[in-house]
Amino acid sequence: MNFKPKIFKNQEKTVVIFLGLCKGCGLCIEKCPQKAISFSKKDLGVYCTPSIEIDLSKCTQCGICEIVCPDSAIRVEKE
Repeated sequence: MNFKPKIFKNQEKTVVIFLGLCKGCGLCIEKCPQKAISFSKKDLGVYCTPSIEIDLSKCTQCGICEIVCPDSAIRVEKE
């Protein structure tokens, strides 16, 4: 199990995914208004289900994904 966070970062935005907490439920994907979240093709979550990845070019850092995640597996860092 991977408890090391996966960090999606560019000059303006940072979103952290905790792979060891993500169970691949897909709520964040469903609720993202920008469709910036998708299932990862290589990273697995806690139950060996696909984790998620963030497309920072679409992400507006609204924080909805962080709010709806039942396992606190997503952190949107606003500066």
